[in-house]
Amino acid sequence: MAGNSITTNSSLQCPHGGTVQVITSNASAQAGSGFIALLSDEFTVAGCPFMLPTVPPTPSPCVIVRWMMGDLRLQINSTPTLSQSSVGMCYSALQVPQGPPIVVNTQTKVQAK
Repeated sequence: MAGNSITTNSSLQCPHGGTVQVITSNASAQAGSGFIALLSDEFTVAGCPFMLPTVPPTPSPCVIVRWMMGDLRLQINSTPTLSQSSVGMCYSALQVPQGPPIVVNTQTKVQAK
């Protein structure tokens, strides 16, 4: 993968506009004043407005993001880091896939490959 590394200061959203918060276990490596996110970290979603098109509409907000593919060469403590091109999926509380997360912005000092 390639691109700027995702950190705790990066802005991410679910496909419906909910805000993704990065909760990292990395307390050692920083880039752009934020800790670099790891493939194994927790990513929670708040404020997702998604509704299933049923009658009546049923709320089905994104609540978590799981990453399937991190950076190939950059690792911290043997765990792949995440960057703009990492592959992830947002899920509802019922574990239904709801689309990929959107990386709105990242730091610009560290690029992973």
